[in-house]
Amino acid sequence: MGRGRGLLVAAVIVVGAGGLAALLVSLAPEPERRDPPSTVPYVATATVIAGTGSIPVFGAGTVRPGAEIDIAPQVGGRVVWVNPAFQSGRRVEAGATLFRIEEEDYVYRLREAEAMLAAREAEFLEAFEEAAVARSEYERYAARQQEAVDEASPLTLREPQLNAAKAALERDKAKVAAAALALSRTQVRAPFDGFVRTETVDQGQLVSANQAVGRLFAADAVEVVVPVSDADAVLIPNLWGPREVNGEGAAVHVIAEYGESRFAWRGHVDRAEASLDHRTRTIDIIVRVPDPFRRGDETARESGDPPLLVGKFVEVQIQGTAPTSYFRVPRAALQPGNEVWAVGDGGTLRIVPVQVLQRANDEAYVTGLLAAGQPVVIGGIPFATDGMAVRTGAPRAR
Repeated sequence: MGRGRGLLVAAVIVVGAGGLAALLVSLAPEPERRDPPSTVPYVATATVIAGTGSIPVFGAGTVRPGAEIDIAPQVGGRVVWVNPAFQSGRRVEAGATLFRIEEEDYVYRLREAEAMLAAREAEFLEAFEEAAVARSEYERYAARQQEAVDEASPLTLREPQLNAAKAALERDKAKVAAAALALSRTQVRAPFDGFVRTETVDQGQLVSANQAVGRLFAADAVEVVVPVSDADAVLIPNLWGPREVNGEGAAVHVIAEYGESRFAWRGHVDRAEASLDHRTRTIDIIVRVPDPFRRGDETARESGDPPLLVGKFVEVQIQGTAPTSYFRVPRAALQPGNEVWAVGDGGTLRIVPVQVLQRANDEAYVTGLLAAGQPVVIGGIPFATDGMAVRTGAPRAR
């Protein structure tokens, strides 16, 4: 009896558990049905922009003076005066006296040369009169003769003596001119408007001829040497074409950073070197910037803008050629082998070969079978085949 009851209880438990399980299964939610993921890859795109105007050529370089010279006296002596403006960093005007050398010795030499010249002038007049008298006497002698007489020798007419006196006179004139020139050179003047880079002269100092005592660079213009590739060089209009010596080339923007601010100056391409740099295989373009220190004068006190300092590293943007038709695409859209993956209607990818005219920081200038507003792939797939299907979202704004 006890055993039968146990089996009955066990049977009830088993049946109850099965019913409970069936109830739980019937109450469970239906699983969410999902479509299998698409095998068509998703790509990021940006639009092609039709290019207009000139294509810029970018570069960088260091500002250098347009002209720079050593300041050296042409005569020696003791320095008796120095211009207060003749100090490093200061500006001097063309023709301004930078310093003076003691001139007494040169004054004495000039007076001595002038005295010698006065004596030579007297000797020349005496020789001239003697030659005139000799010719007159010979003519009277020839007139008294019944027969023709031989022509008088130069010595008889005292022509060699006159020529010697004339030569001595010219020599002493030259000595006076040389002495006067040496005296004028005791004042050392600035040959052009410029800034003093260095100076090593003080009052009382003894200087010798041709001894460099300072360095001056021109203030009217500076130059920037910009190395560019040959591909970029051909984009600069009239770089090697005929042009006047002082004619201006392509327009240039020169940009310099001072702190967190950027300042720009206008310049032009002046010339290009006639040879490649043997180390970098680039062509040096010489950019000329007129009046770079204008911001250092009155305008600086009003605006606070700095000048374009010599030695400053700058960015350069040269106004290149303006093709009739070209496109601007993101640099990321330019694939190896100079290809662009364009997306057509229906999400079909097309591989378009392009010719790269210029590569900027974040975009490229190209020509090829593209259209303005057309989406191009900038990411999402590592490789592509012509005609493959892709999925795209909204093109990235540019």
